[in-house]
Amino acid sequence: MSDPSPSPAARADTAEPTGASADLATILSLHVGVAIVLALYFAREVFIPLALAVLLSFALAPVVLALRRLRIGRVPAVLLAVAAALCIILGIGAVIGSQVAQLVGNVPQYASTVEDKIDSIRGLTVGRITSLTDMIGRHPTQPQPAPAAQAAPPQAAPAPTQAAQPAEEMPRVLVLAQRFLSPVLSPIATLGIVFVVAIFILAQQEDLRDRLIRLFGAQDLHRTTIALDEGASKLARYLLSQLAINTSFGVVIALGLFVIGVPNPILWGMLGAMLRFVPYVGAVIAGALPALLAAAVDPGWSMAIWTVVLFVLIEVLVGQVVEPLVYGHSTGLSPVAVVIAAIVWSWMWGPIGLILSTPLTLVLVVLGRHVERLQFLDILLGDRPALSPMENFYQRVLAGDADEAQDCAERMIKDHSLDTYYDEVVIKGLQMATADADRGVLHATQLARVKTTIRELLAGLVGDPAEPAQGTPAPPRAAGWQGEAPVMCLAGRGPLDDTAAEMLVHLLAEHGIGAKAVPHEAASRETIWLLNGADVAMVCIVALDVPGSIVNLRYLVQRLRRRLPRASLLVAVWPQQEDARGDERLRTVIGADHYVGSLGEAVAWCERAAHPAIAEVEAAA
Repeated sequence: MSDPSPSPAARADTAEPTGASADLATILSLHVGVAIVLALYFAREVFIPLALAVLLSFALAPVVLALRRLRIGRVPAVLLAVAAALCIILGIGAVIGSQVAQLVGNVPQYASTVEDKIDSIRGLTVGRITSLTDMIGRHPTQPQPAPAAQAAPPQAAPAPTQAAQPAEEMPRVLVLAQRFLSPVLSPIATLGIVFVVAIFILAQQEDLRDRLIRLFGAQDLHRTTIALDEGASKLARYLLSQLAINTSFGVVIALGLFVIGVPNPILWGMLGAMLRFVPYVGAVIAGALPALLAAAVDPGWSMAIWTVVLFVLIEVLVGQVVEPLVYGHSTGLSPVAVVIAAIVWSWMWGPIGLILSTPLTLVLVVLGRHVERLQFLDILLGDRPALSPMENFYQRVLAGDADEAQDCAERMIKDHSLDTYYDEVVIKGLQMATADADRGVLHATQLARVKTTIRELLAGLVGDPAEPAQGTPAPPRAAGWQGEAPVMCLAGRGPLDDTAAEMLVHLLAEHGIGAKAVPHEAASRETIWLLNGADVAMVCIVALDVPGSIVNLRYLVQRLRRRLPRASLLVAVWPQQEDARGDERLRTVIGADHYVGSLGEAVAWCERAAHPAIAEVEAAA
C-alpha cells in the first residue's frame, strides 16, 4: 500500500504558491491603500461633506433615539434633531457675527493704545540699538558731507481726464458678484449638503448598517457586528464628550474674561469652544486672540497677563483632569498617532481635515482591531501596547536591560502577585527564549546574557522572607521539613531550566520555605551518587518543555527514587499542549508523586506538604 502523504519536494512545490500569493496580496493591499489616499486627496470636495455628514449623524443619533423613546416617529424625530442642530449653528453664527461687528466698530479706540505700546517696545529695543550704533559709528575728525544742491521741484503731471481711463478697469457686476458672493455661497452650499446627507443617514440608519454588513462582513457576522457597534459607540461617545467639554471650556473662558474685563467675552468663549476641536494648536490660537485684544485695550500689561494665565490654567485642568476622567484615561489613540493624523489629514483636507483628524483616525483604529488586513492601523495608531508583557520582558532581557524589566515587573506586581508575574510573564518569556535556542537563533553569548539579566531581575524583586504576624505562632512543620533547605529545585535538560529552578527557589523563600537550586548535571547517571539529599523532603524537577523530554524525566525520576527514597517528587513543567496539564498519562509515564503546570501550584504543594495543619484546614473548607 503506497504512502498517501506527499513528498517533501511536493510539499515545497505546494508552499511556493502560498508565499507568492501572500506577496501578491501585500502588493495589492499597498496599491489599494495608495489609491484610497489619492482619492481622498483629489476628491476632497466630495469626501469632506460626506465625512461631516457622517460625524453629524453620529452626534445626533442619541438625540434621535431619545425622541423615538418619546413615541415620536422616525422621520419627525430626525427632522426635529437636524432642525435643532441647524438652529444652534445659525444662532452661534449670528452671535459671532454681531460680536465681530461690535469689535470692528471699536477698533479705532484701540489703535492709539497699540501705537503707544509699539513705540515703547521700539524705544526699548530698536531705539537703543540704533543709538548705540550711531555712537560707535560717529568719529570727531570725520568731515561732514557737503549739502547737496537743491533739486528743482518736479513738474506736476497733468491730471488724467475721465476719457483717458480704460474701459477694461470699469467695475463689472458679474466680476463683483463672483468675487464677493462666491466665498459666502460656497460654505452655505456645503452646509446644506451636510445636513441633507445627515438626514438620509439618520432616516435609513438600520438599512445602511445592514448593507455595510452584507458588503464587508457577511461571512463573519459576529466580528462585523462587534466592529460596527464598537466604532459607533466610541465615535458617538467621543463626539458628545468633546462637545460637552469644549462647551464648558468656552463658558468658563467667557466668564473669566468678563471678570478680567476683556471686551466681547462671549465671542472669545465661543471661539475657544470651537477652536478647541483642533488638536494641540486650537487652544493656543483661542488664547492668543483675546490676549492680543487685552494688550490693545489696557494701557498696561496686567489684563493680557491675566488672560494668558486664565487660558493656561483652564487648559491644563481640562486636559489633565477632566478629559482623562471623561474618556477613561484614553481615547483609544496614542499621542503620537494624534499628531501624525493631524498632519496627514490637514495635508489632504486642509483645516477641515485638522478638525476631523481625531474622529476619523479613531474609526481607522477600530477597523484595525477587527479587520485582519488592517491590523497594522491598530498597531501604529492605537494606544494598546505593541508588545505583550511576556514579549516586552523577553525583549528587555535579550537586550540586557534589567532595570527596565524590573520597572515593568514592579508595575505589574502592584496589581498581581509575584507568583502570577513569574508564571504569566517570566516563564512564557523563557519559553520563547528556549524556542529560539532550539532553532539556533539564540547564540551562547546571548543566552548567557539572558540568564545574567534574569538573575539581576530576581535579585531586585526578592524581598525579605515571609514572617508570621506578631502574636501568631508559626504553623508546625511536618517531619523532615525542619532543615534550612528542605526543598531541592532540580533543573531539567533545557537551556533555561536552571533559571526557572532559581525562580522557584526565590518564590519559596518569599513564602518562608528554604530551598536550593541544583543543576541538571548533578543528577546525571555518573554524578547522582554524589548528590547530598540528607535534609531534602521534596524534590521539584523544573522543566520548561515536556513533550521532548518525557523519557528523560522518567529515568531521572527513577534515579532520584533510588538516591532519595524518602523525598517526595514533584514535576513542575509547562507543556506546549493546552490539555497536557493534569494529564494522567504523563503522571503514569513519568512516575512522580505530583505534577503541576505553574510555579504557583508548585509553591502551594510545598506549603501543604510543609504545614499539614494548613492542608487539613484547606481540605475541610
